[in-house]
Amino acid sequence: MSALPTGGPGSEVLLPHWLAGAHRMQLATAVRAALTEHLLHPVTAIHLEDVLTELHVAAARDAVWPASAQRVRRATGWDDDVLPVRLSAAERASVLTVPGLPDDVRVVLGDGTPE
Repeated sequence: MSALPTGGPGSEVLLPHWLAGAHRMQLATAVRAALTEHLLHPVTAIHLEDVLTELHVAAARDAVWPASAQRVRRATGWDDDVLPVRLSAAERASVLTVPGLPDDVRVVLGDGTPE
């Protein structure tokens, strides 16, 4: 179950972050490590659990409806393993606080700078 955004139902916007398979794996590993090895604020933990869920949903979405992502990959020249991982601003912010998040994942998620 996810925490509702403060603006009410439906006020949170999910933005796609196009991640290659290696980046998704690194993200999942870092988030799992943060959830098991660090004491986190409960809301941050919920956001990170939602990120893990979205990583699974992104793969399932591509398996069921592959055409949408294929069009984008074709137009951009990206590899076949690049998928959109849809994150809210709060989820993205929580991910960027994860200790040990690889620099290349941090950059792809839009922070632009390593830790």
